[in-house]
Amino acid sequence: MAAELIINVTFNETRIAFLENGVLVEIFIEQKNGHSMVGSIYKGKVVRIVPGMDAAFIDVGLEKSAFLYVGDIVLDRMMYEEFDDSEYHFERNERIEGVLEDGQELIVQVSREPIGQKGTRVTSKITLPGRLLVLMPGTDHIGVSRRIEQEDERKRLATLLKEMCPAGYGIIARTASEGKSNDEFKTDLNFLIRIWESIQEKSKDTRAPCVLHQEMGIIFRIIRDLHSHNLKKIAIDDEFVYKKVAEFVKEYLSEEACEVAYFDEKDPIFEVYGIEIEIAKLLQKKIWLKSGGDIVLDYTEALTVIDVNTGRYLGKKNLEDTILRTNLEAVKEIAYQIRLRNIGGIIVIDFIDMEKKESREMVFQALVEVLKKDRIKTFAYPISEIGVVQLTRKRTRHNIVNLLSETCPNCEGCGYIKSRYTVCYEVLRELASASKKGEGKKFNIYLSPEVARLLYEEEKSSLEYIENTYTTKVNIIANPAFSIDKFNIEGVK
Repeated sequence: MAAELIINVTFNETRIAFLENGVLVEIFIEQKNGHSMVGSIYKGKVVRIVPGMDAAFIDVGLEKSAFLYVGDIVLDRMMYEEFDDSEYHFERNERIEGVLEDGQELIVQVSREPIGQKGTRVTSKITLPGRLLVLMPGTDHIGVSRRIEQEDERKRLATLLKEMCPAGYGIIARTASEGKSNDEFKTDLNFLIRIWESIQEKSKDTRAPCVLHQEMGIIFRIIRDLHSHNLKKIAIDDEFVYKKVAEFVKEYLSEEACEVAYFDEKDPIFEVYGIEIEIAKLLQKKIWLKSGGDIVLDYTEALTVIDVNTGRYLGKKNLEDTILRTNLEAVKEIAYQIRLRNIGGIIVIDFIDMEKKESREMVFQALVEVLKKDRIKTFAYPISEIGVVQLTRKRTRHNIVNLLSETCPNCEGCGYIKSRYTVCYEVLRELASASKKGEGKKFNIYLSPEVARLLYEEEKSSLEYIENTYTTKVNIIANPAFSIDKFNIEGVK
């Protein structure tokens, strides 16, 4: 499956589209005020221990303190010389008391950037990704990417890593390591060890809070992480960035046969590749399926709910066949949207109810299979009796929809505003109350044209009743700047 990266650089925003066989499957956006911190390493100081949460808040120099859970703590002998063993791990059944103390300094890495009301999350389980390997100081874990499926190759890599891994380190073989030689691994390993040693040296000479190591810029980070996914072409519309990327690819990925091209056409690069229209679709809640069915996505801070509907699809056989076909078609679109929109956390999918157990199993297995294409770890729990599937997907960066949008000032994020009838009757109630209290002999009502029209046409008799009953005069003033649910009643003595 041939893959391409299409890079658009515009002033203070960089957009990167990842295409597989010409189809957009992932989009990355970084704006000047939204530089990703994930992967960056800090020397931090414990500012607060929270026993009830088995966690601590760490000052790493950001606006808000970062959150460190006890299960994410590894203390390294090289930094904490009072310990005798090479490393200390603290698991979920350990308590935070006695592990850390106020004012203690430690090296941490950002594992999740701030999302919604949740602040930065850090871990002291450091991981340094290279081209072929991921280095994990302070552990003894040896691992092989789950995307390398051939058992013989997995065994070869595991054996090779065990032989070359220095004491006090763990290593994971990345997908790009498949088929690579011993010498290539040693070069990558030595490079990563030098980075870690320089981080430790810098830590000795500086006081917390401070930055010890920053992840690569988004462009180079994405190229590093995706080059092993059969990446054949990188197209860039900025000449300066193109030259930098060409140098990076030549130095680090020379054997991968990846073309780097400068896009110098009059039409915008994302329009030429059909990406702009796909980005516009990301803000839609309802997505139509080819059969006529649809899926609807709703977001909360904690979870995402995806609802599957038959819509206009009637099927050609019986109802069970129609439902099964719609659910199977929805599975592919759901997996695609989860990856494209970078939906993380808890995901609940409400499939159309299926009576037959074999139908439910078929839909679930289809979902599990298609989720394997996702680079991000995703776990699916068996479909329930009422057709609901629960997923968990690792969340490290913003959902693309959240990045592209902001809370509506009218509905405040709920997705609904009061109807013009509801607002109309609110106006009449408040007007009647103010008139009864004698707050004015004359009232000016400022409101939206839609509600003003309703008062004039359908509720004119109600206005006349209030004027006659309380001997007052009412002026309706339509203001196009007012949203439907906004109005102001002004009394004049």
